[in-house]
This record gives sequence, C-alpha cells and structure tokens, in this order.
Amino acid sequence: MTHRLADELVEARAELLSSLERIDPSRLDAPGLTGDWSARELVAHLGYWAGHVAEVIHAVESDRVDDVDDGDGSVDERNETVARVARQADLTTVRKREAASVQALLERLADMDQTRLSERLPDGVTLEEKIREEGALHYREHLGDLRSGPGSS
Repeated sequence: MTHRLADELVEARAELLSSLERIDPSRLDAPGLTGDWSARELVAHLGYWAGHVAEVIHAVESDRVDDVDDGDGSVDERNETVARVARQADLTTVRKREAASVQALLERLADMDQTRLSERLPDGVTLEEKIREEGALHYREHLGDLRSGPGSS
C-alpha cells in the first residue's frame, strides 16, 4: 500500500513539474501563475505540505498522534508564511527544497509500518487519507490550477 501511495505522489509530481516546464519562463516568476502565486510560491507550498505529511507520519509512528496538526497558525497563515519565504529565494532553490521534502516523504513511506495507515488523526481522517490529500491529490489539484490558469492552452 505505501508503495502505491509513493507511486501516486511521484506520478502526480512529475506531471506538475512537466507542466511547469512548458510554461514560458518569463511567466514563472510573475504572480498570478496560479491564484496570486508565482511558480516559486506554488512549488514551495507543495514542498511544505509534503514535508508536513512526513512529520505527521513520524508523529503517528512515535505514538504522538495527538500532536498531529498542532502547528502554529491556520492553514492560510502557514501558506502565507511559506509564500513569503519563497519570494525571498530563487526558483532553483525553492525546487531543491521541495525535492528534499518529497524525498523525505518517500523515505518515510518506504520505511513505515503499513498497518498504521488506517489510524485516525485528530481531524478524523486516516493517515492514508492524509498522505494522499497532502501528497498526490495536492499536486493534482494545483496541476489543474496550472492547466486552467491564465495563458494555459
């Protein structure tokens, strides 16, 4: 099961990155690529949430499920902080950070006990659902945004 989750993430991420490669490079740094975000903010956002779900897996494996999602601020506040930090870096740096977050998640998935996937998190979803939501489904959601955004074909 964890291999399937990893494969789904890798596939969805590859599709999104491929879609970014087809965008005119002059548009990548401009706000509005998807919502108010440039490519830097989008990639940083995805990397943050991939890293977050790796931390969720770690919390579950450490029997600290009650600590899950006990972060600072709302989702919108976290997203704004991630975007602000991304605006201070170049796209190459942001891509490296995102790749490292995804790699950490893939390593967690490869090493985790599959029986933990059915555990419920404080928000009521299972660990498997959270991994999918913040992994492959998240990349696919934003791939759809890219495809329907301004200047998409």
